[in-house]
Amino acid sequence: MNKQTPITATKLHTATRHDSGPKHVAGTAEYIDDIVEPAGTLHAYLGLSTRAHAEILSIDFADVLAAPGVVGVLTSADVPGENDVSPSHKHDEPVFADKLVQFFGQPMFAVIGETREAARRAAQKVRVEYRDLPFIPDVRAAQAAGGRLVTEPLKLERGDVAAGLATAPKRIKGAIRIGGQDHFYLEGQIALAVPGEDEDVVVFSSTQHPSEVQLMVAQVLGINQHAVTVNVRRMGGGFGGKETQGNLFAAVAALAAKTWGRAVKIRPDRDDDMSATGKRHDFVVDYEVGFDDAGRILAVDAVYGGNGGYSSDLTGPVTDRALFHCDNAYWYPAVRARSEPLYTNTVSNTAFRGFGGPQGMMACERWVEDIAYALGKDPLDIRKANFYGVEDNNVTPYHQVVEDNIIHRLVEELEASSDYQARRQQVLAFNRQNAVLRKGIALTPVKFGISFTATWYNQAGALVHVYRDGSVHLSHGGTEMGQGLYIKVAQVLADAFGVGLADVKINATTTGKVPNTSATAASSGSDLNGMAAWDAARQIKERLMTHAAQVYQCEEAACEWVPGGLMAGDEFVPWKSLIASAYLARVQLSAAGFYRTPKIHWDRATGRGHPFYYFAYSASVSEVTIDTLTGEYAVDRVDILHDVGKSLNAAVDLGQIEGGFIQGMGWLTTEELVWDEKGQLRTHAPSTYKIPLASDVPPVFNVRIAEWSVNREPTIGRSKAVGEPPLMLAISVVEALSMAVASVADYRVAPRLDTPLTPERVLMGVERMRREVKD
Repeated sequence: MNKQTPITATKLHTATRHDSGPKHVAGTAEYIDDIVEPAGTLHAYLGLSTRAHAEILSIDFADVLAAPGVVGVLTSADVPGENDVSPSHKHDEPVFADKLVQFFGQPMFAVIGETREAARRAAQKVRVEYRDLPFIPDVRAAQAAGGRLVTEPLKLERGDVAAGLATAPKRIKGAIRIGGQDHFYLEGQIALAVPGEDEDVVVFSSTQHPSEVQLMVAQVLGINQHAVTVNVRRMGGGFGGKETQGNLFAAVAALAAKTWGRAVKIRPDRDDDMSATGKRHDFVVDYEVGFDDAGRILAVDAVYGGNGGYSSDLTGPVTDRALFHCDNAYWYPAVRARSEPLYTNTVSNTAFRGFGGPQGMMACERWVEDIAYALGKDPLDIRKANFYGVEDNNVTPYHQVVEDNIIHRLVEELEASSDYQARRQQVLAFNRQNAVLRKGIALTPVKFGISFTATWYNQAGALVHVYRDGSVHLSHGGTEMGQGLYIKVAQVLADAFGVGLADVKINATTTGKVPNTSATAASSGSDLNGMAAWDAARQIKERLMTHAAQVYQCEEAACEWVPGGLMAGDEFVPWKSLIASAYLARVQLSAAGFYRTPKIHWDRATGRGHPFYYFAYSASVSEVTIDTLTGEYAVDRVDILHDVGKSLNAAVDLGQIEGGFIQGMGWLTTEELVWDEKGQLRTHAPSTYKIPLASDVPPVFNVRIAEWSVNREPTIGRSKAVGEPPLMLAISVVEALSMAVASVADYRVAPRLDTPLTPERVLMGVERMRREVKD
């Protein structure tokens, strides 16, 4: 008998470093621009419009073609298939504008050169004659112009809103402007296309959605998808900005590669990247809320005007999700929420971490704040008075029952651990004693739905090979953009087989191995791909158990998987020995796994369904200090308690929570998108667009995972998603700044500050409070 002892393998729920961490630090992690270019590689560069809305009367390429190093030019006339890369398939997003440009910076053509510099310089030599048309710059202008929509609106309704408002003891009306945000990924948009024989082309794309890039390239080239292979090893950040925005760059590279029969790379400058690609949607939310003397909300009626830009892109799903989160963690007895996905002459806005949820929650927290100031109460008291119930008062505006509510425990625990009540009293005392510096503190909750609302995206595949030496090769449909998806799925596989992480090779994502992949988005990457990998492992393990039972003459029921191998009755069979034996016995050691999220369904026409598999919960406390003379401020301390279920990898999850909060803080405070009177984006570079720096991280930053939480749904390892929910925690910074501003008027006036809450807006808010005091 084999007397070897089972070994300890890397398990789930273990804090393990990011698989690419050492490479990131050493600078050896390979991105697309690091790939050794094939001999004869050409370079493409886009020619962008210099009008916000205009007819193209003529384009003269004579000087472009005469420029040194130029091989040729591509326009809409050179597209053999469809001149469109619209992810919504509404045929409203051309690769190259033909007769009409609809935003400043829209691609009109591509120059192909022997070098990137040659193509880039030549693109500036084009001569274009335009006929200018009136342009719509923002949400209010779009509404004033008649409210043309880029896609179908949504309405969520439950209860009698008119009666609820009419009978409410108190009512408030207001509006909030919520700014957009640039993704500012470290690695910009980029694609490298290598032509093959017949119709074949291989595309290396910095994309979160390889299968969509595959579809769009095939559509533009007029070929079948099977001829297009898309590869993604890693991205230098995505945040939603590479869910659809990489389509155009991949299509241009592939079109040029097939046109000239040479590899083609395209990489725009940061300025052009920011000018030509979509942002987080900016919103204007108009609302009316009825409530009672205790601050309990009785009815909500809100219209969410979202800036869709010039085309549909993902504006429909984004504005839908804003409505899905119009409640945050609160119960509304009666509610009506309507979306207005508006057409404007700006770049087509797109997915961004949270996907509309942050805008929905920001508006919701605004009317909670309004109620608190109207009643002279701590906003936290209003929040707690309106939380969803556990057994009742737990139906959302889209008629899904909240079955896993833990917000009460989370908030109570954070309120105690952060010493919120005592610190609030200290803040109030500080403000009474200081004329120039003022403080604010706020505790805000988060309830975020997890799943794609497009139900068909809630599926994933994985391909797992076990080789003769026992090493494991893993492919799945998720993409790695720095968030740690690859290491988490590798942990799933290592745990399933009882081997070490070193035995699992994580393969680059490729449409040639796993087809029809969903975007790595909606915080679902680990949920979907982890379960698909587990399913593949299950199939292989079942074959191995049948084999072991035959070899060691025991019942399959007597076989048990243990770290390092298999117990066949009383005998321990090491993993490598088992695999070698199975290979000789001709046991299949490869499997394609698949997973589809159960329980979910959604009927958009009726605004009813169960669109989310579960909810992730969290809460944060932020304390700030403002200078009432300048509007400058500092975030002094932040405390976070976050629910990730039973964490797959606490090291990765903590990083996601911290990074998500800081990114959300940037969106709500410093990151301001400014267009001039010509419709040109002026904040299109690091010199004019202010993302948070390391120095902006709060000096006291306490982040904890709610270790007692376990997902009630059978997700992988009973974990919960962590990608998007932390971003909304930064709303506590806005609420704290609002309190500091409101102190100037002795907290008697709702400050109603729009975002981003730049120092200028803080100062204007202070001045408005001073006028209120005088009046």
